[in-house]
Amino acid sequence: MDRSLRFYRDLLGFEFINEQGGKVPYLSVITGFEEADLRVVFLRPTPTSETFLELIQYRWPIGVKADVRTCNPGSAHICLIVDDIHAEYERLHAEGVKFRSPPVPITAGRNKGGFALYFEDPDGITLELLQPGPGA
Repeated sequence: MDRSLRFYRDLLGFEFINEQGGKVPYLSVITGFEEADLRVVFLRPTPTSETFLELIQYRWPIGVKADVRTCNPGSAHICLIVDDIHAEYERLHAEGVKFRSPPVPITAGRNKGGFALYFEDPDGITLELLQPGPGA
């Protein structure tokens, strides 16, 4: 959890909202795991956003790493809109963030003229940076 917090809060600039969890009976009911013990952190991408990112660490039961490659069914990713994808790429690359490519020009569709790229969080979960095309 601590490395994910450093990544999402410190590198990507998400705002810390709240932390809760523990070995609370209602969490066992929600998750379907008897005696569940969770650490749950809530973040949001901007102070005015109504969208939240919920990071969950299962302290019990301990899970196994899933195959979260973007081609696998059930895998998802978050897309973050940026004004200057090249600057963000350089900044995050200098911090050691793992990218699949540098910014790629979008040549068709709604965001034609923009740029996009995929990168990974510390657990290998895919994220996307998108600089929309003009007029998108």
